[in-house]
Amino acid sequence: MTTSQDDLLPGTRRALLHRIAVAQAEGRAPSLVATVVRDGRAVWHGSRTSVDGHGPDENVQYRIGSITKTFTAVLVLRLRDEGVLDLGDPLEKYLPGTGAGEATIAELLAHTGGLAAESPAPWWERTPGSLRPELRDVLGEQPLLHPVGRRFHYSNPGYTVLGALVEELRGAPWEDVLRREVLEPLGLDRTSAQPRAPHAGGWAVHPWADALLPEPVEDLGRMAPAGQLWSTTGDLARFAVFLAHGDDRVLSAESVREMRTPAAPAEAADVMDGSAYGLGLQVQRRDGRLLVGHSGSLPGFLANLTISLAEDVSAVVLANCTSGPLLASVAADLVRIVAEAEPRIPAPWRPMPEVDAAVLELAGQWYWGTHGFALRLTADGGASLEPLAGSGRRSRFRANGDGTWTGLEGYYAGELLRPVRRPDGPVSHLDLGSFVFTRQPYEESVSVPGGVDPEGWRGIR
Repeated sequence: MTTSQDDLLPGTRRALLHRIAVAQAEGRAPSLVATVVRDGRAVWHGSRTSVDGHGPDENVQYRIGSITKTFTAVLVLRLRDEGVLDLGDPLEKYLPGTGAGEATIAELLAHTGGLAAESPAPWWERTPGSLRPELRDVLGEQPLLHPVGRRFHYSNPGYTVLGALVEELRGAPWEDVLRREVLEPLGLDRTSAQPRAPHAGGWAVHPWADALLPEPVEDLGRMAPAGQLWSTTGDLARFAVFLAHGDDRVLSAESVREMRTPAAPAEAADVMDGSAYGLGLQVQRRDGRLLVGHSGSLPGFLANLTISLAEDVSAVVLANCTSGPLLASVAADLVRIVAEAEPRIPAPWRPMPEVDAAVLELAGQWYWGTHGFALRLTADGGASLEPLAGSGRRSRFRANGDGTWTGLEGYYAGELLRPVRRPDGPVSHLDLGSFVFTRQPYEESVSVPGGVDPEGWRGIR
C-alpha cells in the first residue's frame, strides 16, 4: 500500500510524529512504526528508532501476536458463508474427543467457550511448538474452566482449536489455507508465518535500566492460529481497509460487520472500560469514539490495529519490545488526531433516485403509546426509527421486498416491522414485534392492545 504523506496537513503530520516519538521514548522501544489509513488508503507513515539512520518503513516485518486471531476468524467465517458449517454448531460435530466439544464455533470465536486462557506449562510463547504436537497437549486434561457460553474469558487455546477446525474442513495446513484464501486475494505479500527479511528483532528492555536482552523466536506449532504471524504496517493497513469495508473475494461487507458486532457477554470490568469482543475483533469506546480492531503481543513484540468506522480512519502501530508503550492508546490517539484535526467532509446530499409512494406513506411521526418516534427513509433504501426527543429505542431497518422491514440493531434487531393497512388502502398503523405504532397517541380508530377509553383524553375532574 503506497503511502501519500501529502494527503494530510503539515500540522496533522507533526502531531502524529510527536505522538509516536513520545511513545517510543517514554515506552523505551528499540523501534516503533506506525501507519494511518483514511478513506481506504494509507495517508501517513512514521517511525522512531534507537539506531540512527535505521528507521523502519512500512515494509519491515514485526511479529503481530494475537492480531493473528482475526485472520483465523476470517477463515472460519468463510467456511460459514460457504455453508460448510454453522456458527451454532458444537465443536464436537467436526473435532470429536477434544474435551471442549460442547462449545459452539461462535463461542470459540467470541472467547465464551469456557476454555483456559493458556495451554499447560511451559509457557507456550517462549517454548517450541513441538512440545505441543496435538490438540490434547494444547487443551490439557481439563480444557473447560467455566460453564460454556456464560462469560468472556480470553482463550489462546480456543483459537488453536479454530485453526485445527479450518485444517480439518479444508484438508490443508492452516498456513496454506490462510495464504490462499486471505493473504493472496488481499495482496498481503509481506504477511507470513515465518519472518522474511527485512524484519525487526525482538527485544526485552530491562524495567530498571536502559539495557536490552534478545527474545527467542519460536515456531508456535499448533498454537500458530492464535499468534504466529509476522506482518508490516503496510499489509495491516490493507487488512484494516478490508475489516472496515469487506471484500467479496474474501468476506462480504455484511460478514465483516458481523465480526465487528459484540458477541460476548460483558462483565463488570468490561462495562466500566467500555470494551467488548465480537467474532475475532475487539470493540471499545474511547473518548466517545467507537473503535474496533485487535491488539497483539509475543515476547519481543507489540502490535495494535485500530479502526474508527464512523470516520473511516485506521491506525496500525508495531514495536519490537516485550513491554513498554501502550500501543492501544497510541493507535487510538493517532485515529483521534486525524479525525479531529481534519474531520471528514460529508458527501453531498442527494435526493433519492426514486420514491415509492407506498413507502413514502410510512415516513413521519408515529407514537408507541405516548412515546413519540420519527420514521425516516434512508438513501440506501432502508428506514430508521428514532425517538423524537431524548434517548430511547432506535434502529435501522432493511426492506424485505414484500412490504415488511427487518430491524438491524438495538432492541429491534431481527424484529419484523409490518405496516397494517385499512380495507380502503391507507396505512392504519405499524406493527413492530407486537408493538402498535399509531399516528396519534392511543389513536381511537386503531386496534390498540387493551383498547382506548371511549371518553378520550381529559383533564383532572
